[in-house]
Amino acid sequence: MSHNLKSVLSASILALSIAGQWAPVPAIAAETGIEATQAVSFRTEEIGDIAIAYREAGDPNRPTVLLLHGFPTSSHMFRNLIPELAKHYHVIAPDFPGFGASEMPMAEGFEYSFANISETMTSLLDRKGVDQYAVYLMDYGAPVGFRMFAEQPERVTGFIIQNGNAYEEGLREFWDPIKAYWAEPSQENGDQLRGFLTLDATKWQFTHGVQKPESISPDNYWHVQYLLDREGNQEVQLELFLDYGTNVAEYPKWQALFREHQPPALLMWGKNDHIFPVEGAYPYQRDLNDLDFHLLDTGHFALEEYGPEIAAQMTAFLNRITAASN
Repeated sequence: MSHNLKSVLSASILALSIAGQWAPVPAIAAETGIEATQAVSFRTEEIGDIAIAYREAGDPNRPTVLLLHGFPTSSHMFRNLIPELAKHYHVIAPDFPGFGASEMPMAEGFEYSFANISETMTSLLDRKGVDQYAVYLMDYGAPVGFRMFAEQPERVTGFIIQNGNAYEEGLREFWDPIKAYWAEPSQENGDQLRGFLTLDATKWQFTHGVQKPESISPDNYWHVQYLLDREGNQEVQLELFLDYGTNVAEYPKWQALFREHQPPALLMWGKNDHIFPVEGAYPYQRDLNDLDFHLLDTGHFALEEYGPEIAAQMTAFLNRITAASN
């Protein structure tokens, strides 16, 4: 072991023993060349009597980017994107209730709805003192972020839309069994959806439509499945499958707000996604005048194959809208 590495490890152990908890250590950051603002902190905030976990990086005095994850993942999906954005921006990536490291109350004692999740995310930003933010919307993150926008459109400086739906054109045959559950929320129809919560289905979400399946880390679906397999989590997911139907009723409202407020938007869409297919991407062109539109040759979790490209496009987009607001 080299003298430098020994010194770094000694400093790390000392810092951890003093702090009593795992935390970014300046000695390691200096040794690896990682700027302090890029170091990711893992925090929690009590919102409505439950602990909401979130990742945070970057200078809080800089403009904020909110990253909203999809099903069935968490802020983990942004693990590589966050340090890139944090070079120039303040980044917050929360875990929704029942996902990631956030608490998971049992479904019978908690309102698992997109309205409640959006209110929880807004409360988190309020606690953090964030008045305005650009928002990355993906999968479940889209109805959460669009509901937040509908309540306080003046707070949203721009959208980054990645396989997040706001148009009925984007709900195709994949959604038929879920629509049946909306129409008749019986136990039988709910049980038909439990197949979406298996390891095979989780792995499929990460690998379907990608160009190089061997490049997709199994860590993605292994850790996600561990969380899905927790006692009571299937009931949480069924509640959200059912409640997703309430978002469809909001689509016309969101579209009208797009036309009224014209937020700048960057669309980076995996065109091979079977869950939110490309038919859901094109309608944004009808309603958003300032839309930077990109289709990517990948699947649902586009960051896994196109992370560097998305980070570069996001940085350019955020730089542009930040300059325009100054």
